[in-house]
Amino acid sequence: MAAAATLVKESSMTKPGDAAMPLLAVTGISKRFGVVQALDTMNFDLKRGEVHVIFGENGAGKSTLINVIAGAIQPDQGSLAIDGKDVRFRDVQDARRHGVAAMFQEFSLAPHLSVEENIFLGAEPNNRGFLKIAERRARVRDALTRFGFSIEPKAMVARLSRAEQQMVEMTKALLTDPQVLILDEPTASLSQKETESMFGLVRQLCAQGVGIIYITHRMKEIEAIGDRVTIMRDGRFVKTVDVATTTQRSLVELMTGRSFEKFYPEIAHVPGDVALEVKNLTTMNGCVSNVSFAVRSGEILGLAGLVGCGKSEMIRSIFGLEPVRSGTVEVNGKSVPVRSPARLLEMGVAYIPSDRRNEGLMLLRPTRENLTLSSLGQAELSRSGWLKTANERSFATRLGERLRVRPLELDKPVVKYSGGNQQKIMIAKAMGRETRVFLFDEPTVGIDVSARVEVYGFIKDLVEAGAAVIIVSSDLPEVVNLSHRLLVVRSGEVVDQIDKAEISEGRVLHGFFGTTNEASSH
Repeated sequence: MAAAATLVKESSMTKPGDAAMPLLAVTGISKRFGVVQALDTMNFDLKRGEVHVIFGENGAGKSTLINVIAGAIQPDQGSLAIDGKDVRFRDVQDARRHGVAAMFQEFSLAPHLSVEENIFLGAEPNNRGFLKIAERRARVRDALTRFGFSIEPKAMVARLSRAEQQMVEMTKALLTDPQVLILDEPTASLSQKETESMFGLVRQLCAQGVGIIYITHRMKEIEAIGDRVTIMRDGRFVKTVDVATTTQRSLVELMTGRSFEKFYPEIAHVPGDVALEVKNLTTMNGCVSNVSFAVRSGEILGLAGLVGCGKSEMIRSIFGLEPVRSGTVEVNGKSVPVRSPARLLEMGVAYIPSDRRNEGLMLLRPTRENLTLSSLGQAELSRSGWLKTANERSFATRLGERLRVRPLELDKPVVKYSGGNQQKIMIAKAMGRETRVFLFDEPTVGIDVSARVEVYGFIKDLVEAGAAVIIVSSDLPEVVNLSHRLLVVRSGEVVDQIDKAEISEGRVLHGFFGTTNEASSH
């Protein structure tokens, strides 16, 4: 990792506060939720001007740790210290007053308020109870410009893209002028260009002496932006290592506690009949323009492109989630004139969305209801409109065990599971029917390395059993390594089609940016 981390390391030569006393020290922090020991005497320290990555599987305790540091959760025991002085935060606002701010993966935004209202929510400039709206707008506009975010202050948050919402959340955190900034998967919804801008902002903050706690599952991000990495497992501290002297393999082995043989599985390619075909598809909003492609049983078709290129809209429109202006979709040779999720499910097509919390799962409902939701109309689960409750439990148990949801608790609300387990539940739900075509939109977003390997294994099993799979992914190594055929999408159009033997990151990137590449010119 040494070469990739050079940019950060060179700038850190002049960082203040590299002496013995850390900016933030976490000592012996423990936290229990019922029977679950989420943190067990966890230790962690952060220097001024460094990016310190916290790395671990889903369920390792990362979220609990950063919630304790941010004041959202009170620890059962242990201590926090800033610049050597013990602190105990009553809540998030108290932590912010002490210079600790967080941008969490799950945003804390009010969707029906404007950008400026969200940024100053709870801390509005006022004069004897009267809001200073002009001052608020000016301060927000200045902050957005300063941080390089092109967003209109009066825009309603609900109408922003997820990437833009992430920028609002970041601005909200930075306006407190924090000494300690926590970034939880900050680039999950950002394009490559937006990610580079984020990294530039992080480096500026580090140069000013801000200490940054960074949560990510992406190895390339650790290489590009990290100084040190602390590995957690089962709520405990495992080891802190320097990025410059640590390999990806050793990080994964420290995280999982076992050797790591191969990340991407070899998936047999035995293509059969065309399972799904799209002809001249154009959406009403213009995000997809005159697109045609087909996927066969027994193969994976990958869709790759920058954020906002239209790749997700392509499979959403197939499933009836995006209005279509023109074009046709055929499933197993049969035209689908009126597309809706219910109709596509009946025809054996399942869509696994990228946003599991808002589209894929009923977070506050029990696990068994989520697992069986797509299958309620089947004879095994219902009779004359009445649910067979005993059958529902056994049906849900089979699905949960098949996808290795651990620990499987049928009456537990899905929101209580880790991101990896939530992803498994969402995939299991799609497998409850006779499904022959799977549309995966960002199948591993927000889940750890170990859960990724399991998801890849499930996809391998599906394909080798004869299913047709389409994968939309912004993770370039993922889509390059899993795809039997790959479509490169730019500005709503397919600009390159690549067979397995010719797929390379270089050729795909040329397609992203429209640059010349000899490999794709024949």
